[in-house]
Amino acid sequence: MDITFIGGGNMAGALIAGLLKKGLAAGSLRVVELSAQAREYLEQTYGVATYPDLAADAAAAGAIVLAVKPQQLFAVAERLRPWLRGQLVISIAAGVRASDLSRWLGGYGAVVRVMPNTPAMVLSGMSGLFALPGVSAGQRQQADTILGAVGTTLWLEEEAQMDAVTAVAGSGPAYVFYFIEALEEAAITLGLSAAQARRLSLETFLGASRLASQGGEDVATLRARVTSKGGTTERALQALEDTGVKRQIVAAVRAAAERSRELGEALGKADQPPKR
Repeated sequence: MDITFIGGGNMAGALIAGLLKKGLAAGSLRVVELSAQAREYLEQTYGVATYPDLAADAAAAGAIVLAVKPQQLFAVAERLRPWLRGQLVISIAAGVRASDLSRWLGGYGAVVRVMPNTPAMVLSGMSGLFALPGVSAGQRQQADTILGAVGTTLWLEEEAQMDAVTAVAGSGPAYVFYFIEALEEAAITLGLSAAQARRLSLETFLGASRLASQGGEDVATLRARVTSKGGTTERALQALEDTGVKRQIVAAVRAAAERSRELGEALGKADQPPKR
């Protein structure tokens, strides 16, 4: 499987590292990247071929991953459009709908939209994928293999669900970091050192997440097991309930989903002339 990445930033680097770890040969990977410094880094770190601009051999890859900023995607699509001959096009640009990208590519149908998240950089990502009807079963498998190299994949039947994926998984790491920050702060106020607070908070979060993912029980059951009647956990959870923390988390995620929808609509107008 030959893959070309257009854009050589952090997420492209994570995907390349994951694919190499899975056994894909470096010779099967190419990167189109404007920055000479970034090209040098990619060549030296991963042994992949790089290009300052889209060239015939790079465009001929079976899969093309668009790993540029959302605001750059319209220009990239215009540049890519003449080179398309049935290749799978995967976009990891946040917010840009597959239907809009397809339109920018001249009605091209073999498009998969992906919402990855930053834990992909340590091969522990969670990616939501949506394929247009023009994507073949084989191409879906290609996309799954590429994103599966950096973590877990979840296929969506409706693109509208991508806003929820963005709000939960795309933005989700920030919520987790926010909670860890709070745990660390609390630990320090209770007399622990910063190093102790960090270690306790991180290891507790890692262990609880691993138990939830591998234990086979729902999180409500796991929470109840830790919550002894009249104990410390019950007191803490009651304080959270009294201040409406769960309700506020739900509201925050819904706000993120709404912002994702708004951004999708705005970014989809990249090919429309500005209003006078």
